[in-house]
Amino acid sequence: MHGSVLSTRHNLGHRARLALLCTVVLAMMSAALAAPLVIAHRGASGYRPEHTLESYRLAIEMGADFIEPDLVSTSDGHLVARHEPEIGSTTDVGTRPGFAARKRTQQIDGQEFTGWFTTDFTLAELRTLRAIQPRADRSQEFNGLYQIPTLEEIIDLARCESAARGRVIGIYPETKHPSWHCERGLPLEPKLLATLESVGWSTRDSPVFLQSFESGNLRWLRLRTDLRLVQLLDGGELCEDGSVSPCPVWTNTGGCHLYAKGSIPRDFADPATFKIFREYADAVGPWKRHLIGSRQSNPADGTERTRYVTTPTRFVELAHAAGLAVHTWTFRNEAIHLAADYAGDPAAEYRAFAALGVDAVFSDFPDTAVAAFRQR
Repeated sequence: MHGSVLSTRHNLGHRARLALLCTVVLAMMSAALAAPLVIAHRGASGYRPEHTLESYRLAIEMGADFIEPDLVSTSDGHLVARHEPEIGSTTDVGTRPGFAARKRTQQIDGQEFTGWFTTDFTLAELRTLRAIQPRADRSQEFNGLYQIPTLEEIIDLARCESAARGRVIGIYPETKHPSWHCERGLPLEPKLLATLESVGWSTRDSPVFLQSFESGNLRWLRLRTDLRLVQLLDGGELCEDGSVSPCPVWTNTGGCHLYAKGSIPRDFADPATFKIFREYADAVGPWKRHLIGSRQSNPADGTERTRYVTTPTRFVELAHAAGLAVHTWTFRNEAIHLAADYAGDPAAEYRAFAALGVDAVFSDFPDTAVAAFRQR
């Protein structure tokens, strides 16, 4: 009898411990599932020249969920990965005498650029160039080694790595200056959709997000694809109180025959703004300072390291209430990009934004982001 009671108590204790263990495991699984997605911004661009297959491949090795190619067009209509149509700072074109005569000045969305432009090169010509690191404070040891990749090559990389690693790796293309390209007879979106459809990526559950700072092209896309769309949101200068001043928003002025004219609402404290975005987008991609501002403590130092964060805004709350995910940008490891509150620790910044409930982050250092979210 006594032994039976002990056995019963032992079983009850074992069950309680098992129940507790299950609760802990479920909580850990829930936390892992809730961790923001890591989008490799231009690949692992903190370590390799941006927008190269090597940069994307390294990001995948580091655990990124998505790799992000910015797309521009060649003169013969191929989509390639470069941050801007002007490639003087991201390739070795300036050292190539054969292309010296192609240097010129152009207006792109209200800004003047002088240099070399992808729209003046065929794909075959671009393939003779090599990528370089545009940031002087990052490693230059890989300059001149890697080619400019095409959209097709980036898709192939994501699919092959997904199969090899047993996990889904998505792509997150941004169409750069879509109306500007369209005005030159080189619209990006039709070619982008056709390429994605050729590999069966055309549904909402495809491992793809399409992003843009313009809205007319996103509305055009919404009528033609079920793929998830993201409205990117830039910002101007930071005000004294740490808030973001409005910046000029360029939109299609009518020169592009595909995309409608339109403007992007800028009052991010108004729930109506997010309802407008939800008409055509599945997520918004704001500059992180729209979520947590930073105020300057030392005007002589223009970097983030002498700024202090301010009280978070209601941006995430309002976006989620409208049914929009929030994918915020851009996170970097260097001290000059980290507010003083984080004491030089990039993981502290990631955790602060994860605590707000953001759904994804764009990072130049995807390994740091992955590690930070695992440690939460």
